[in-house]
Amino acid sequence: MAVVALTAEYVALNGSAALNDHVKSATLTVDAAELDASAMGDTWKEVVGGVKSGVLAIEYHDDVAASSVDATLWPLLGTVVTFELRLSDAAVSTSNPKYTGSVLVKGLNVGGKHGELPAKTLSLPTSGAVTRATS
Repeated sequence: MAVVALTAEYVALNGSAALNDHVKSATLTVDAAELDASAMGDTWKEVVGGVKSGVLAIEYHDDVAASSVDATLWPLLGTVVTFELRLSDAAVSTSNPKYTGSVLVKGLNVGGKHGELPAKTLSLPTSGAVTRATS
């Protein structure tokens, strides 16, 4: 198993230029609903997987300069947009798969604490399938 330190994660929304230079962390969490398939007579719970869902969480440093993070995200509020996430900004490969799909930009934060960098967090629910590709 190859263990890597995340130093150049690739994150893009809405097919735009990558947001890497402002992103501190990005995590895609996916799961399937747990459906109880147990019936009378069963002595152990039986489960099956149901509808899949996910959340793309991004922590980033805000930037209100023209064509930067704020200018990219603000017009997306309330819309479903595409995303791409890779562990490295290197080319897509079997050792650097890309995860793609769509997410709802359901909220944005503005402002921050006095004397601190304006760090923000987005929690973007997936809409539709998430795919994994190695080429």
